[in-house]
Amino acid sequence: MDHLYEKTLHSETIYEGRIINVRVEDVELPNGKQSKRELIDHPGAVAVIAITSDNKVLAVRQYRKALGKAIVEIPAGKLEPGEKPEVTAVRELEEETGYTCESLDKIISFYTSPGFANELVHLYVAKGLEKKGEQAADEDEFLDVLHLSLDEMEEMLETEEIHDAKTAYALMYLKMK
Repeated sequence: MDHLYEKTLHSETIYEGRIINVRVEDVELPNGKQSKRELIDHPGAVAVIAITSDNKVLAVRQYRKALGKAIVEIPAGKLEPGEKPEVTAVRELEEETGYTCESLDKIISFYTSPGFANELVHLYVAKGLEKKGEQAADEDEFLDVLHLSLDEMEEMLETEEIHDAKTAYALMYLKMK
């Protein structure tokens, strides 16, 4: 067993929501002392770097209540029960932007906030984009679709219009390629 392991002594789910569940755990630390952990269970998500034929990146501008402001992000969304990440990626791309893609390649998966949440984001690159129609976003989702150059994305990162980890990660990936 890992010498850093924390043994769960008691676990209680204190909230079950549409997107997350919250639980509190009493744990035994590696030194034998006890502590509490407040944890968020999340079904996982996908994010899509959608690149147009003129090398623009599709992004969406959306108000984020937790932040109290609108930010610019790459298309993303949560996994539905039993849904494979690549299926979610294609679905979210079409719902949020109205585009489909010829190819979808997985880059990497990463945890967003491992100190308190188990959300795992699967990051994809989509190419061969084709506009299929209008957005079909969820009824509580209001989005502006943007076509951004890397320079525009970098500027938005500096001005904190892009202010989330998945989109910053995507920009870093694109700059390396």
